[in-house]
Amino acid sequence: MFPRYLLAPTLLALGLLAGCGTLNRDDWSAERHYKEAREAMEAERYQTALEYYQELESDYPYGRYAEQAQLDMAYVYYRSDQPESAIDTAERFIEMHPRHPQVDYAYYLRGLASYGQNRSFLNDLFDQSPDERDPEGARKAFRYFAELVREYPESDYAGDAIQRMIHLRNSLGRYEVHVAEYYLDREAFVAAADRAKYVVENYDRTPAVADALVIMGRAYVELGQNDLARDALEVLRANHPDHDGIGRLESALAEDS
Repeated sequence: MFPRYLLAPTLLALGLLAGCGTLNRDDWSAERHYKEAREAMEAERYQTALEYYQELESDYPYGRYAEQAQLDMAYVYYRSDQPESAIDTAERFIEMHPRHPQVDYAYYLRGLASYGQNRSFLNDLFDQSPDERDPEGARKAFRYFAELVREYPESDYAGDAIQRMIHLRNSLGRYEVHVAEYYLDREAFVAAADRAKYVVENYDRTPAVADALVIMGRAYVELGQNDLARDALEVLRANHPDHDGIGRLESALAEDS
């Protein structure tokens, strides 16, 4: 333990040293700012990293360190659960540095941030009625990843983007089927048939198509359009011969005959 008479001077000295450290930051070079920010980012001290990157961008707005700081900031915003800031920062980087060798990473980060916003939508579609959910965020994430794949098909990030697009498309297809079922349960048969038809036409080769065909068929039976219901049944049999909805649709047609 420090002697009592030395304690106050010791604390004063520590305070002065801390103050000097803060003041000395004003004299940091762009390289020093970037080095300290990068170390904070890698240590997951994201708020500190943001402060250093923002200071770097303010004090040294031009040059390679400022460019890299923008890209790193998008990542830090993404990792610290600030998706809108991550998207905005990535888009600013894309606009300002369209020929940067790492611009494909900015496209990828933008998609990741938007994808992360939709975790609840993607993982659990059925806790709420469809009119309480908004799939636009998932559609936006799909568009972001599609833009990356279109513009930079050879990117290191294209493969992962494609896998996420598949997941998004499957989830959006299931959402549309959920909406169609919602209408069917409420005897809004025209709306149910139209929504199921939309799935068949726009989400081909997703698991949702089979369920959509069943809904189409059932809705058409209720509407007295048995020929259209049989067409849906034939497509279902041809493409999904083991689907358990085939029997239900056959029974519905038999009852209506």
